[in-house]
Amino acid sequence: MRHRILLVEDEADLGNVVKQYLELMDFEVNWQPNGSDALEEFKRAPELYHILLIDVNLPGMDGFELAEHIVKINNQVPFLFLTARGEKTDRLNGLKIGADDYVVKPFDIDELVLRIRNIIKRKQPSAAPEVIKAKNVITIGNTQLYVDSLKLVTEQGDEIVLTPRECDLLVLFFHNVNRVIKREEILTKVWGSNDYFVGRSLDVFISRFRKYFQQNPGISIKNVYGIGFVFNVK
Repeated sequence: MRHRILLVEDEADLGNVVKQYLELMDFEVNWQPNGSDALEEFKRAPELYHILLIDVNLPGMDGFELAEHIVKINNQVPFLFLTARGEKTDRLNGLKIGADDYVVKPFDIDELVLRIRNIIKRKQPSAAPEVIKAKNVITIGNTQLYVDSLKLVTEQGDEIVLTPRECDLLVLFFHNVNRVIKREEILTKVWGSNDYFVGRSLDVFISRFRKYFQQNPGISIKNVYGIGFVFNVK
């Protein structure tokens, strides 16, 4: 099966080159020059695409705004940003929205292809970590994690809708309670890579989780300085 890509790039020369090369690499590519047209294309078939490549500096609706709309329609489709911006704040913003990667222009086209394939591979059921496939519902005390529906039900009965990556990370924690999990292990299993920006994204997720469990005295996340984290359950 050929994997389908929605490419959103307003630079005609770059868009044409990337589209042609990806097609040579056996991908099926739908190239759109702006965010509005790309959003309409995606709305027509939100389950059609295996990954989206989104330029940040788009005319009108920028890439970040487009990605936020995409996530609301289908929060399981992976996407990465293509951009000339190299600022740390932009990268962190992209990761907070849920981007799987962030490629700064000019980029090596073969490296881009490798990143795309790695992301798609991680999203395939056969490539998921074994712990992710263990159970559809994981229970700790009065807290339930519904893996299939991406929902966390807290001890107080609050229902929290998770992103796919939040769910993957919580599954890893739920299956490794009361033990130190190294940062490198977490980043490799959940993100598939270990670099500075992915590490910062992990820290953002940990802060979210602490808020999710702040009313539950039986669950806490401890930072083991320089090593990783412990998902403590009393």
